[in-house]
Amino acid sequence: MSGASATPEPQGHPFDRSAAQPVAADDGLDLWQLLAFLAARWPWLIGLPLLAAAATIAYSYRLAPSFTAVTTVLPPQQSQGAAIASLASLGALAGLGGGTAAPRAPAEQYVAMLQSATMADRIVDAFDLMRLHGHATRSAARGQVWGAVSIGIGKKDGLLAIEVTDGDPQRAADIANRFVAELRSMTNGMAMAEAKRRRQYYEGVLQEARDGLTQAQRALQATGFNASAIKAEPKAAADNYARLQSQLVLADVRLQALRGALTDNAPEVRQQQTTVNALRALVSSSESNARTAALDPPSGNAGSPDFISRYRDFKYHETLFEVYARQYESARADETRESTTIQVVDPATPPEIKSGPRRLAMATNVALIVGMITMLFILLIETIRRKGRTNRPVVSHGIPPSRL
Repeated sequence: MSGASATPEPQGHPFDRSAAQPVAADDGLDLWQLLAFLAARWPWLIGLPLLAAAATIAYSYRLAPSFTAVTTVLPPQQSQGAAIASLASLGALAGLGGGTAAPRAPAEQYVAMLQSATMADRIVDAFDLMRLHGHATRSAARGQVWGAVSIGIGKKDGLLAIEVTDGDPQRAADIANRFVAELRSMTNGMAMAEAKRRRQYYEGVLQEARDGLTQAQRALQATGFNASAIKAEPKAAADNYARLQSQLVLADVRLQALRGALTDNAPEVRQQQTTVNALRALVSSSESNARTAALDPPSGNAGSPDFISRYRDFKYHETLFEVYARQYESARADETRESTTIQVVDPATPPEIKSGPRRLAMATNVALIVGMITMLFILLIETIRRKGRTNRPVVSHGIPPSRL
């Protein structure tokens, strides 16, 4: 039947030209499909982590056991002799601007001292850890010490807990106790150095105050005054001015000492600066009142401007000399005694039970990591396979792409 027309190709035939279009991309898997996909591959997701955990436990038996010794100490209290003397000399004006309490060293400072390089070097030298562990450098030995030591502060009781982990239980206890001994030595040395510095400083200013008092006394005697000439009001004004001046000097000294140890934005520095400013305002007010009284002096030698001025200077130098003398004696007392005391609550003893290796924790962590890596690897392989299937061209007219 040559005249017969050709039969049209059915719509949607696999060899139709209209079908030679890229296959639409898969929209992906929803959550339930993803779970079903992973559940179908449970032998890999469960078998590999279990195999890795078993290998980890077997390897842990090759590790040397470790022991942890713990010592608990009461944080040393800073010597408050100088601070109490300073507050006593300031009297009621010590609370100007809010009433700052006497400074004390927090326990965090002693934790930092225990974790310092100086402390680590002392432990390394005391136990010859460089030779014991075969370290070629001192920094590596410090890292060994810092890795084996854990220091914490109790939130409720505020006690310092020093934990040392080592392969030898006796050495672990000895290192923990040595930390306490070295902390005591370090704090005592620093406290004595600070007391010596204060003693030398007050020794110099005391000599200057003594010379100023001598000169003020001679100037006052040159006015030809006698005891009966001193009236109540000039004396009270002079005493008040001298007291304010001495308090201002001490407050300024304290401010400079705080600035040497803290930043200008520290609460202690700002509080002390407020105290200094208040004292300066009181001194300026007292000087203004003295100048006003000098313009209208009472009758007699005791009310003359020259006498009031010299008597006021004499009382100022006298009060300043007394204050510096008390500070000097306090510094001498602090220098000759042990300024800090570390009380050991629980000394470290050789532990009887091993603290490591923790096989269960090691196996659990390894199993979780291997399981996560296995799941990601399976998803990655499936994603690559789906992309390859989506981008594969469709065969046209029954001719493979390689023969076109």
